[in-house]
Amino acid sequence: MTDTPTKQEIESKNDGVPGPMPVEQKKNNRNDRKRNKRGDSKNLERDSDWQERVVQIRRVSKTVKGGKKMSFRAIVVVGNEKGQVGVGVGKAGDVIGAVRKGVSDGKKNLVRVPLTPNNSIPTLSKGRDGAANVLIRPAAPGTGVIAGGSIRTVLELAGIKNVLAKRLGSKTPLNNARAAMVALSQLRTHKSASRERGISLEQLYS
Repeated sequence: MTDTPTKQEIESKNDGVPGPMPVEQKKNNRNDRKRNKRGDSKNLERDSDWQERVVQIRRVSKTVKGGKKMSFRAIVVVGNEKGQVGVGVGKAGDVIGAVRKGVSDGKKNLVRVPLTPNNSIPTLSKGRDGAANVLIRPAAPGTGVIAGGSIRTVLELAGIKNVLAKRLGSKTPLNNARAAMVALSQLRTHKSASRERGISLEQLYS
């Protein structure tokens, strides 16, 4: 005579076996996966929009009690070529760490640049930082970026295609880059200027 399993034994066996997943939980898991994929793609798009260029890397030293502590300083320009640009400085014991710190510092100090339909700037602008003086003026389509040194890097990563720039003071790359940032931050469109003055565009041009 074979022993038939009782109802209690069957229930005890089924307790250890995972049951089917509810429909609502499956939907939630699918939605979480979709959100994660969308978030990752958005982050990749944001990261891919930004470009960074190293302007200068120098070995610097700090005098401490036991002697001199050597490190690297990197000047990095960050921009998306759509009107946003920043200049950052980073120091670290290795070059890669200094560049990484410079990129994060540049993204903290971004400046929005108003661009014209011809990828130029609306008006003439001057910037000063320390002993560096920079003059930036708009140019006709097809002119290109007429600038040199760190000023050229700042203008290119800001998305400006036609511009004339001149360095009038110090040759220091960091001061020139910061002076160019000051000049770009002072730019205003004709619409914003007329709005601030409380007049129409016709009166502004007349």
